[in-house]
Amino acid sequence: MNDIQDIIKTLPDAPGVYKFFNSQGEIIYVGKASSLKSRVRSYFVGKKSPRPIEEMIHEVVNIKTEQTDSALEAAILEGYYIKKYLPKYNIEWRDDKSWNYIGVSKDKYPRVLTMREHELTTDKRAEFRYLYGPFPGLNTKEALRLLRKIFLFSECQPNAKKPCFYYQLGQCLGVCTGEISVRDYIAKVIRPLCLFLDGKKQRLLKNIEKEMGVASKVQDFEEAARLRNQLHHLQKIQDVALLNDSFLKDKIQGVPSLVKRIEGYDISNLGISDKVGSMIVFDPFGPVKSQYRKFKIKTVAGQSDVDCLAEVLERRLKHSEWALPDIFLVDGGLPQVNKTKLVLRSAGVVAPIVGIAKGVQRKRNDFFVVTDSVEMKKWISENKNLLIKVRDEAHRFAIAFNRLQRKI
Repeated sequence: MNDIQDIIKTLPDAPGVYKFFNSQGEIIYVGKASSLKSRVRSYFVGKKSPRPIEEMIHEVVNIKTEQTDSALEAAILEGYYIKKYLPKYNIEWRDDKSWNYIGVSKDKYPRVLTMREHELTTDKRAEFRYLYGPFPGLNTKEALRLLRKIFLFSECQPNAKKPCFYYQLGQCLGVCTGEISVRDYIAKVIRPLCLFLDGKKQRLLKNIEKEMGVASKVQDFEEAARLRNQLHHLQKIQDVALLNDSFLKDKIQGVPSLVKRIEGYDISNLGISDKVGSMIVFDPFGPVKSQYRKFKIKTVAGQSDVDCLAEVLERRLKHSEWALPDIFLVDGGLPQVNKTKLVLRSAGVVAPIVGIAKGVQRKRNDFFVVTDSVEMKKWISENKNLLIKVRDEAHRFAIAFNRLQRKI
């Protein structure tokens, strides 16, 4: 045990994978951690929890670890080792509910999908060109949201009648609009994604840097910018939301991001009739459509977008079960911003407010910001394009609801 304690003292407070060895030199268990030091130490010191793994701790005579740049990469490496070594206790304690996989389909434009262990029949496996996992305890749906932002893989149908939602957000290279060939899609999207899921991040980073140089040399500045952004995202992965509660228990620091939730609001009406409001939500990975909300205006007589906005905000703030945003964003100028400030103050809510005035033809973007935080003002200044996308999505959602109401 003294040797084990000496090993624990040297472990980093960083993400990675740990492997437990028995006296025969066999790997009997593989785990991931957002803090290697905290997670491994928890098995050997203090009051023991009722985890099944405690039953085999006496067999552990050696521990080896591998540090990674992010918790997501730790989860990928854990899956690789489980698949390669089939550690005794990982297999015995396997739970179909938590063994998740990521697959790349055999479609012409390959799709990226998630599935659980119990779904992987022989016929289902045959549908995939590549299959990655198992990923115990990984929220693979959240993982795909993050990976889509980095690798821009598509969910849309080729040559669709109109661009998909992610194309409008700049997260689709144009499968839906016919702007990218199958060959380029596989080369630019699928192969880099597969390298990452194979745990070959360093090789991927070198490839991207080389391709950036080639793109710049031939003056393909749009492609060079895409590769630059991809390189930046890979170097700045923030992925706490990918992990389930059992994996997060030993997380010491939170997501290093000032803004984790933005709520966008807009009002749509036809004069004094058909008045509706929208609330949309963005997090660090993009839109969270499951948290979008629609409001039929109930109390406002006549035409007053400002009063309609006040009603929507008041009704929203009654939902204490909904997480408060880091920014309230409204489609409009000073009147909307001032009304929002008044409603928040009445509800005892203190949060930054951003208004974006669009002009009659929606060709203008004047920002109105209410916050005392210098750091927040800087973040807003550096992320105006994102905030405009939030505003535009709130507008789109409100218009769509208005049209639906009139059709009904």
